[in-house]
Amino acid sequence: MSAIEQEVASQPCVWLEAGRLDTDGLLPPRGARVAAIGCGTSLYVAQAYAAAREAGGHGETDAFPASEIPAGRAYDAMLAISRSGTTTEVLDAVSGAGRRTRTFAVTAVTSSPLAQAVSRAVLLPFADERSVVQTRFATAALVVLRAHLGIAPGDAAAAAARVLDAPLPVDAEAFERFHFLGRGWTVGLASEAALKVREAAQAWSEAYPAMEYRHGPIALADERTLVVPMGDVDAALLADVGAAGATVLDPDPEPLASLVLAHRLAIALAHARGLDPDNPRNLTRSVVLP
Repeated sequence: MSAIEQEVASQPCVWLEAGRLDTDGLLPPRGARVAAIGCGTSLYVAQAYAAAREAGGHGETDAFPASEIPAGRAYDAMLAISRSGTTTEVLDAVSGAGRRTRTFAVTAVTSSPLAQAVSRAVLLPFADERSVVQTRFATAALVVLRAHLGIAPGDAAAAAARVLDAPLPVDAEAFERFHFLGRGWTVGLASEAALKVREAAQAWSEAYPAMEYRHGPIALADERTLVVPMGDVDAALLADVGAAGATVLDPDPEPLASLVLAHRLAIALAHARGLDPDNPRNLTRSVVLP
């Protein structure tokens, strides 16, 4: 069994452990104006968190790639997300935060440069991974962030366990394109799901805010397209997608469980193509620039 398979299977237990962490004072407080940053997978976690935080009334929250923070925009707090805590762009962004901006982080490595650079850090060593492709760290980070917003992980963990126990609902090899749709905080999840399929299986996968799918991307929908909603997506849209010939999976009521399904699809497709899902070509655990 590959490392990523073991890490994907461990997610329900890891989420419950993450949900029990005491993060009081370790994450941006309610009412603070927050910039959440990351790169790759961590960016999509930041986007999901930002949407969930604003929707929950906790304060204005923006999410940016660490290399694309707008100059001159003031924030009360910056939240940096990085599994390794060594990503160059993230460290540069934290070091460039203004003196009035408190810095926070979520990382898996206790002794990482990021953990030492910020004012406060949530440490998730139990969610660290051997696979280059991130799965459980990203979802555990999001569980911690949502728990800080008052959203307990119990329902998500139970739903993920059901997804892991059930057979895959489709044969991933039957499709050439994989499209993931989200709304609100699950737009970030859709982007992360698509990234897993690209990384692990070198397959054509894309993500869209659900209501944008009619505005061009639906032209790609055919019998070789699998469309995966992340959570609650407009039923009329899904009917239109089905009428175009694409296969539409029934969305799980718990979006994080749908992300676990995407993990499984990516792994299955990688194995079918003779690829190593732990070590995709051209990728490393962390991007450290000279």
